[in-house]
Amino acid sequence: MTLNSQEKKSTENHIIDKNALKKAFKTKKKDKESDIIPETDINASSHKDSSLTNSFSSTSTKDNPVFFSDLSLSKPTEKALQNMGFSKMTEVQARVIPILMAGKDVLGAAKTGSGKTLAFLIPAIEILYSLKFKPRNGTGIIIISPTRELALQIFGVTKELLEHHSQTFGVVIGGANRRAEAEKLEKGVNLLIATPGRLLDHLQNTKGFVYRNLKALVIDEADRILEIGFEDEMRQIIKILPNENRQSMLFSATQTTKVEDLARISLRPGPLYINVDSDKKNSTVDGLEQGYVVCDSDKRFLLLFTFLKRNLNKKIIVFFSSCNSVKYHSELLNYIDIPVLDLHGKQKQQKRTNTFFEFSNAKQGILICTDVAARGLDIPAVDWIVQYDPPDDPRDYIHRVGRTARGAEAKGKSLMFLVPSELGFLRYLKAAKVSLNEYEFSKLANIQSQLEKLISKNYYLNKSAKDGYRSYLQAYASYTLKSIFDVNNLDLAKVAKSFGFAIPPSVNINVGSGSKSSRKYSKNLKRSHNSSSKNEHFKKQKTSLIHKSTENGKNTWSR
Repeated sequence: MTLNSQEKKSTENHIIDKNALKKAFKTKKKDKESDIIPETDINASSHKDSSLTNSFSSTSTKDNPVFFSDLSLSKPTEKALQNMGFSKMTEVQARVIPILMAGKDVLGAAKTGSGKTLAFLIPAIEILYSLKFKPRNGTGIIIISPTRELALQIFGVTKELLEHHSQTFGVVIGGANRRAEAEKLEKGVNLLIATPGRLLDHLQNTKGFVYRNLKALVIDEADRILEIGFEDEMRQIIKILPNENRQSMLFSATQTTKVEDLARISLRPGPLYINVDSDKKNSTVDGLEQGYVVCDSDKRFLLLFTFLKRNLNKKIIVFFSSCNSVKYHSELLNYIDIPVLDLHGKQKQQKRTNTFFEFSNAKQGILICTDVAARGLDIPAVDWIVQYDPPDDPRDYIHRVGRTARGAEAKGKSLMFLVPSELGFLRYLKAAKVSLNEYEFSKLANIQSQLEKLISKNYYLNKSAKDGYRSYLQAYASYTLKSIFDVNNLDLAKVAKSFGFAIPPSVNINVGSGSKSSRKYSKNLKRSHNSSSKNEHFKKQKTSLIHKSTENGKNTWSR
């Protein structure tokens, strides 16, 4: 059954003028936002009167809050928001929701943790409610997310918002059971959350997937979608989806040429650009206390161990640069009685999902992870963000620390580890409107000899440490900010010590074979290796990592 839409017909392929789009991205002052709103009146199918646009032009702040009850929301949505404990709107919600409910296309930019998910979900749900969507009508809303974890998180919020509605909803993501997803789509999923690759798969191959009645498309974290290589998939998706009478919303933390191109083909002419951060002095939220600590490479793990040991009653996320480094440090920390969860891109989807929800629901605990957890994920009440391996881009730094101090009045802290040669990264952060204080840790746990003894005698940890050491060097060599993060400037003997090696192990990594940088790196590696005594040959131990011997009733690290 095809819905009878009252929306006026638009031309088949709306393409936004490139100059107008650039103007939209550059627009910062509120009085210029009206320059890119089409002059045509909003038609009857826009779901709400256009006067809403002006009614909420004021900003929602702590001193001047705007309430959800001020909106003309459906009773089921109002009840859901009450049950979720939401009464006041954040700034992005107060500015975006009325515009979307007035039927406009929106190009949005907001800091992570600003309440963006509700900003696009509420209008989307109101569209389905006003049109009385039923399963037989197929999919009316599609929300595209860059990662599986973020898609699942949006799915969780959707479930709460639709608790008192009759509309159906679902999620399709890579790594999940495709056949089960197809069966649900054929039965009718009114609101669908998806990752790009799996969505394109279903659009092309699931015959019973009804999307001809699509009324709204949401592209969340558009810059991240493009960064991880889904540009071609997104272009194919936009080409396949019907664009007549479709409202679109695109949210992106940064505006690149590729994001502009995606906006141009996905949004109707004259989108309204909303940037709630343009007048802010800082690129991070106000409730975030940020700092860094300078230490040599051989002291990094000692500092991490000391910090975690002192904060076992806190909720902490620790970021690493590579999957194998996460794997090794997870095995090591759990072995030495610092319980941690780990999350990285090499894990199976079910493992990643279980870990995400376990940590989200915990009141305290430690999650060590790669940047798979850096974008968009809303994990409640995180006390500390620790960047054990710094990123080489201020944007990645901002997204990482965005996992704490989420919400209007939330508080949080962050700590970034830097070796002396990386201090120049602070200049790049300052240019990105990020200010940090320097912290000092005068007393570190004296465990280096015990760590080296453990790694030398435990076959499994030794192997994992080598993999972690190798992947750390590979990740470091891949950094683009070579003026700050140059693998040739690393003291490999000290780096090896941070992984528990008395002398650097022999590892093979690819750092651009044949290049001058590669030859220089190889010489450094050989010099560091020869400067120490020869490697001992350790016998393989077949005993499980989870069994520890005891001496005098105390846990010991070595066997």
